[in-house]
Amino acid sequence: GVAVFTGKANCPYYAKAELLADYLQANLPDFKVHKITQHPDKWEQWLHDICEMNGWEHRRSPIIWRELLDRGGKGLLLGGLNDFLEYAQHYYGITSIMLSEEMLDIAEENLQAHIEIEKEEEEIKSLIKPLQIWITSASGPICYQLIPLLANGEVFGMTTEISIHLLDAGQFKEVLCSIVMETEDMAFPLLRSISEHTEIDEAFIQADIIIVLDDVLLNHEAQSLENCIREVSEICQVYAPLIEKNAKSEVRVISSGKTFVNLKAMMIMTYGPSIKPENVIAIATSWESAAKAMLARKLNMNAAGVKDVIVWGNITGCNYIDLSHAKLYGYDCAIWGPASFPRPLLNIIYDSKWIHSEFQSAQSSLSSRVCHCVGMLPAHAVATVLSYWYHGSPPGEIVSVGILTKGQFCIPEGIVFSMPVRFQNGNWEVMTELEIEETTQEVLERLAHELIQEKLIALKEIKEMHPYGADKITS
Repeated sequence: GVAVFTGKANCPYYAKAELLADYLQANLPDFKVHKITQHPDKWEQWLHDICEMNGWEHRRSPIIWRELLDRGGKGLLLGGLNDFLEYAQHYYGITSIMLSEEMLDIAEENLQAHIEIEKEEEEIKSLIKPLQIWITSASGPICYQLIPLLANGEVFGMTTEISIHLLDAGQFKEVLCSIVMETEDMAFPLLRSISEHTEIDEAFIQADIIIVLDDVLLNHEAQSLENCIREVSEICQVYAPLIEKNAKSEVRVISSGKTFVNLKAMMIMTYGPSIKPENVIAIATSWESAAKAMLARKLNMNAAGVKDVIVWGNITGCNYIDLSHAKLYGYDCAIWGPASFPRPLLNIIYDSKWIHSEFQSAQSSLSSRVCHCVGMLPAHAVATVLSYWYHGSPPGEIVSVGILTKGQFCIPEGIVFSMPVRFQNGNWEVMTELEIEETTQEVLERLAHELIQEKLIALKEIKEMHPYGADKITS
């Protein structure tokens, strides 16, 4: 059998019993010891529970019993310290001579050791807490394509477990349930859990990351721009207070989708003043990568070699794709150089007519390509930016992201505007060192004007809905 010794970590009597038990275990082949140290704050409750479970009467530390099977059978109570001393003398002829000062020292060491072990266990537990990821409008194709990208370990790393929460309206419950079942069947090692939610009150509980995919499709025949903006505003008016109430304080919010991504990010910040503005971004990567692919087709090269294309302005509205910093890597031409040697794109495309007419007019076809994609492109864009946010973007490379302006590049403050950033150490910073041509600056002013108008329409809608509380919301 096994002798079980349990006591308060700072109890000198437990220290004495423990030392004698260690001596017996070291010198007697059949004497086995199992020790359980309890924190002083938890001792009383623990003692009460163990006595009640076994039908024992015992009031103080330590409590010692024998388990006749290896820590599993019915326990036989030996009692406290004095009972154990008598037992040791009676059966083994061994007594413990230990001074009270020694007992107190060991008790103090026991308490410190117990606290350190508890702290280590807490740290280990916190390391294995999964990242809580919430996805809105989760019945849509973007979410369907996004789940495998998040769950395969490439975005957050091969040691980070995740829990995915799918949120959508009640009418999509069946779709969500089938996505949950299919995802579970894929048995991703890092996916701790996936669940569906149609009750809005339980949205964003403990969220680390929220991916907002809601789209309000602008159909000019059916509804005006103002109505669409009102609809976006109403969605964010529901989400933002719930994010403030239920999500973690450092929650990161990503606005993606095919429509109004800047406005969604703007309205979430407006309605959720305690959400950190630097933690809310709008994704422009779909436009960036589609433009790179278009240039690669023109140059008959691999799109991965096209870098530093900048998307400015209203990502899903009127944006400007800027090639003035774009570089080509691994382009096969008369000038040879190592693979890491970049060439400015505008030096390679001599056809300025193509740049100014075809490429610029092709931006509208680019927009329709991005907006009519099935979901793979925006899902990949979200996964890429999340990976950069957690692990840093490739050194020296430009990433376009919609963020709240603070006067960078002479763009007016207080709108969400897509501009060049780099990600490092879990944060992003605007690449304000980039020099902007005069013509580009004029374009940026025009784009900012459009976003200011969009914001004013949204705030007008707020005022109409909240005539008394509007100042508080819009300040």
